[in-house]
Amino acid sequence: MRQVVLDTETTGLAWDRGHRVIEIGCVELLARRASGRRFQRYLNPERDIDAGAQEVTGLSREFLADKPLFATVVDEFLEFIRDAELIIHNAEFDVGFLNAELSRLGPGYGRIQDYASVLDTLALARERFPGQRNSLDALCRRLDVDNSGRELHGALLDAQLLAEVYLALTAGQGDLALVVAEPETTSMAAIAMTSDPSRPRRLLKASPDECAAHEQRLDRIDRASGGSLWRRLFS
Repeated sequence: MRQVVLDTETTGLAWDRGHRVIEIGCVELLARRASGRRFQRYLNPERDIDAGAQEVTGLSREFLADKPLFATVVDEFLEFIRDAELIIHNAEFDVGFLNAELSRLGPGYGRIQDYASVLDTLALARERFPGQRNSLDALCRRLDVDNSGRELHGALLDAQLLAEVYLALTAGQGDLALVVAEPETTSMAAIAMTSDPSRPRRLLKASPDECAAHEQRLDRIDRASGGSLWRRLFS
C-alpha cells in the first residue's frame, strides 16, 4: 500500500476567512516503511500571516514573498499524492485548507478526496486513548517518538513525526521485523539439511543488545495496542 503522510502550515486557523496555506510537507510510506520520497514547498500566501501563526511556524510574509504560489506547484503536489492514502492529523483542518486552495483555481481541480483517500490519525488516537490529550506532541511523548527538535511547527518535520506516530499507533504483529526474505532458489542440499532430523542443529542465541531492542519493541506495541501477542504467549 502506498501512503503519504501530510501536514500543512497556514496563515491562520480559518480557510473560510481567507487564510492560506504557506507550507506543504509530505513523506511517502510504501508497505509501512519510509521510501525516502518527500514533497515540501513553502508558498507565497499573498496576504499577511496572523501573529499566532507566525509565532508557531517562524515564517514571515517577507520570507515567503519570493516563494511560489500554490497554483505553480499544484500539479506536482497532486501527482505526488495521487492514488495514495493520505495520513493526516486532524484531517478536517488540512483538507479544508487544501480544498479551498483548489477551489481558487477553478472547478476543474476538484477536491483532495478526488485524488486520494484520507485517514485521520486524530480520530484513531481518540479511539485508542479516549479522554486523553491527543495532539501530535502528546502522542510523541506517549508513543516514545523523539520530537526534541520540534521547537517550531514545520510541515515537513511534522509529517515525519506523524509518520512515526502513525506506525506506532497502528503497530501490529506484522511490524515485529521478524520476517526473513526467502532466497530466490533453494538447493536440494539445503532442503536435506533442514529436513534430516538426525542432523545436528546449530543453536543461535540473541545478544544482550538484540534482547533489549526486542523488549523495547514489545513495549511500544503494548502501549499502542494494549498488549502484544508475543508476551501473552511466551511470558
